[in-house]
Amino acid sequence: MRSSTLLSACAALFSVTALADSNLSEPLSSQQILPDSFKPPQVFQNVNLLRSTNLEKGYIRETVNVVIENVDSKVQDQYYIPFSADVIGNVGGLEVRDKKNPGPAFKSEVVEYDPNSSTQFFLTTLPTPLPPKSQLTLSITYHILSSLVPLPKKISQQERQYLLYTFSTYTPSAYPTLKQKTKLKFPTTDIPDVIGGGNPDRQGSTFTYGPYNELVPAGAREEASVRYEFTKPLIYATHLERDIEVSHWGGNLATEERYWLTNQGAQLKENFNRVQWAATQYYNPPTSALRELKVPLKAGSMNPYFTDDIGNVSTSRFRPGGSKNKEAMLELKPRYPVFGGWKYSFRIGWDADLVSFLRKLGTTPEGGHVLKVPFLEGPKMGEGVSYAKVEVRVILPEGARNVRFETEVPLVGVDEGTHRTFMDTVGRTTLKLTAMNVVDEARDKTLIVTYDYPFSAAFRKPITIFLGVAAVFATAWGIGRLDVSIGKQS
Repeated sequence: MRSSTLLSACAALFSVTALADSNLSEPLSSQQILPDSFKPPQVFQNVNLLRSTNLEKGYIRETVNVVIENVDSKVQDQYYIPFSADVIGNVGGLEVRDKKNPGPAFKSEVVEYDPNSSTQFFLTTLPTPLPPKSQLTLSITYHILSSLVPLPKKISQQERQYLLYTFSTYTPSAYPTLKQKTKLKFPTTDIPDVIGGGNPDRQGSTFTYGPYNELVPAGAREEASVRYEFTKPLIYATHLERDIEVSHWGGNLATEERYWLTNQGAQLKENFNRVQWAATQYYNPPTSALRELKVPLKAGSMNPYFTDDIGNVSTSRFRPGGSKNKEAMLELKPRYPVFGGWKYSFRIGWDADLVSFLRKLGTTPEGGHVLKVPFLEGPKMGEGVSYAKVEVRVILPEGARNVRFETEVPLVGVDEGTHRTFMDTVGRTTLKLTAMNVVDEARDKTLIVTYDYPFSAAFRKPITIFLGVAAVFATAWGIGRLDVSIGKQS
């Protein structure tokens, strides 16, 4: 079990934070493999640290603001961030920035992968080396998937759901910390169990551990756990395939998304009662079951569809934006309520005007184009949605070349290939991007794709159609000229 967790961690965290002007033939990561006995050089100390953990969604969101100081006699630019081996495989979206000077995220990558090591590290490289005795304020943000455990694991159909969160009141750090504090933000004030970690300061739905003003050595932990009420579904997509197809001739941007969803909440301890479920539709009580999904779409979206393994699903509603700047809304209701442990797979799709997403770069012979689309769309729910694996495939027109892209979403794989459809000759150029451990907050991230589409390539399709039709008529004419009579000619 542990080795599989580490393998998933390695696959999930071979990432590059920024991929501007990416060369698809180059590897994505230069991960260093370090021995099990490795320990980060003690060249920094954390002067002041504040960790904020948000538990209002079905996954953990953490923000660590820390003032670091170079205590070495030389300039330093490598800062290590530790995670336990059973957690790092579920970490995603890690970004490190200068809190006082907002700008691009610093380069961060996994630097240790050893099956026998209980601790793995991210290595953040500072863009400017920090001189001795100098300080820098870092803002570290990330999310952790599949780390909230329903307790009890089985509940009745109308029972409230509680989640267990286990953590350390001391923020895990590779360096000694002089002063620190940990804050937890819960979705409600119903928190029946608090175990270990001392007595936190409680203010409504916020717990505060600390401040700890004594020196805390590197790697120190103080285990604690809390159990809190969360009567909502834990929406988790094991796989999402997202296709974005560009059509220059039709002026259309077609999008299709295929989902494999599951609810990680508490399972039913009894058989599902359909009569009881139907009765709750009149007063809509809180439930741990997934009953609907709301998918906001860009303004101008049209022709939506919603299908699953059986066929078309009629329990959906589409609300057009009504204006150029107002987004549309696609409301989906699965064929059945998805309780804890249940699964549901489906696909949705829609069209949009290509003019809203594509720009042409001047009148150059190469025909440069820039496509700007969301990296992720999909459901937007108050309880959040997390994705184990996301595959985004951008299907460009046939003849597109010199494809480059840029996105802030960390990627684990990039591939360029072809996709053949009706009346294609060599196939359409396809860019495939793979990301792991993504959450719905990636809806704010964009994907920018630049490519050349020469004027001659635009006529490849009509010429193919013309030649195909001409070949049919020529063949029919040739067959009509054949003499297939049996008797002698007069």
